[in-house]
Amino acid sequence: MEKENFWKNAVGHFKTITKHKLLVMRYCFAIGLYKQGLLHDLSKYSFTEFRTGIRYYRGYKSPNGVERIKTGTSEAWLHHKGRNKHHFEYWCDYDLENVHRMIGCRMPYRYVAEMFCDRIAASKNYQGEKYTDASPYIYYEKMIGTPLIHEKTREELEFLLRLLRDKGEEEALSYLRKEIKRRRKEKDFF
Repeated sequence: MEKENFWKNAVGHFKTITKHKLLVMRYCFAIGLYKQGLLHDLSKYSFTEFRTGIRYYRGYKSPNGVERIKTGTSEAWLHHKGRNKHHFEYWCDYDLENVHRMIGCRMPYRYVAEMFCDRIAASKNYQGEKYTDASPYIYYEKMIGTPLIHEKTREELEFLLRLLRDKGEEEALSYLRKEIKRRRKEKDFF
């Protein structure tokens, strides 16, 4: 990579991931998940993930997807999903009834909430002015049917994404803030 492109990509990628992190932090704070907001996606600044960000930076889509297309896999994504509990892929394990198959395990609700915030921020980051409250749901639709999302996690995430799509961001965040409070109080913050 040319020196000029290296620095351009490094700065562009840094700005993109920092903008994303700050958006997720804002949403997490709005729903009462302060620690998760602060710690969200710190692994993106690690050498493994940031290097890929520089190499495959485009500004309008994830460098991990570009890396996957070019090399067949994404070392950065494997690193990222293995360290960030707000990705349903983190919660995959062998099916106890069929060890030749991977399935999704139920995610604690606080991580479903963070995943929801993450999807809004990612859609806003990559779509810019084309973003609508339906964008995160439209992106999610590609994954419907995968066995890698636990059924209960799927229900919770789809409910939040539909609420956002149909009622808007303010109402979705308001609902989520109340739901997190309720689950904490009832010790149902699984």
